[in-house]
Amino acid sequence: MGVKQPKNSLNIISFIVQNRPGVLFRVAWMIRRRAFNIESISVGPTERPDLARMTITIYGDEAVVEQVVKQLRKLIDVIKVSKLDPENSVIREMALVKVSVPDQKARADLDYYVRAFRGKVVDVAPDATIVEVTGSPRKIDAFIELMKGFGVKELARTGAAALLRSPKGIPGEEK
Repeated sequence: MGVKQPKNSLNIISFIVQNRPGVLFRVAWMIRRRAFNIESISVGPTERPDLARMTITIYGDEAVVEQVVKQLRKLIDVIKVSKLDPENSVIREMALVKVSVPDQKARADLDYYVRAFRGKVVDVAPDATIVEVTGSPRKIDAFIELMKGFGVKELARTGAAALLRSPKGIPGEEK
């Protein structure tokens, strides 16, 4: 089992679904119907083209998370569901951050922070720069907080992608 989580902590649920039209809608609709809020969601194909992996993050206590997991298992397109233990998982997110750089000093300062966070400048304009940064959600949050000093013009985040550190993949029972 994992560490007991405080009330209303951020939880990560990862699940394998059939890779076909309408599955994302059915999952989101089921969660919305139960009045749960999805903090982030990421979806992409797996090593098998007929399957996709969805990763959602939601705030809630153990009862809320257990209810979401049980409801997901009832959906016909869902193959496997698991609540991931953050201590035993690899969790990554990517963000694109457009920041204001009105002069050379700001550009030099920005470059210093981008290197410190192992980010990458992906676009440069006369008065703005777009930076790509990848890492844990906490790292992304810290980078965005630092960029507020420059002036964040736009922001896009992917949401968490996560895998359990187990060689077996997602643990748990079928459906």
